Amino acid sequence: MRESKRLRTFERFLPSLDLKRRQLVTERRKAARLLVSTRQQIDSLERKVADELPMLANHRKLRHVVRIASIELNEQNLLGVRLPRLSRVVLDTSDYPLLASAQWLDKLSKHLSLGLELHVRLHVETARAARLEQAVRKVTQRVNLFEKVLIPKTRANIKQISIYLSDAERAAVVRAKIARSKAVREKSLEHRRT
Repeated sequence: MRESKRLRTFERFLPSLDLKRRQLVTERRKAARLLVSTRQQIDSLERKVADELPMLANHRKLRHVVRIASIELNEQNLLGVRLPRLSRVVLDTSDYPLLASAQWLDKLSKHLSLGLELHVRLHVETARAARLEQAVRKVTQRVNLFEKVLIPKTRANIKQISIYLSDAERAAVVRAKIARSKAVREKSLEHRRT
């Protein structure tokens, strides 16, 4: 009775757990595609900067032109998994004298701003993909536990219990027949004596 109840519970819980696993796998694929896209955007930007601003090779100290002022992150609860989500990146562009600076500094400032934003997004997407991977692994382990261990073991227990009960029932019937035949024999012996 208790094992049957456990089996029903396991079988009722398994489909929802498997659905959660499939949804997490889908989200993991989306996160991986987004990660690849962001990396491609960064590579494209780096090639564009190399083509448009070859003079940067001589100016190594230009990183101070744009810096990150603040990053706003939120958490998204997706199927019980807390995922980071980038809300906003605030960049601070330093002031530089327009007449005393090279004309390509404006273009560099725009490219650096975009590059910084892409790198922050890449970092958040990497963390998101890692958490999704961990969640998929954990849910898959649970699904496998139910499918390959708990449900088969519970079914084997039910089978073993039913075999035991049927054996006990047969033994009770045999005992009852033996007791009845013994009682009949004793009665017939008493009858003969009298």
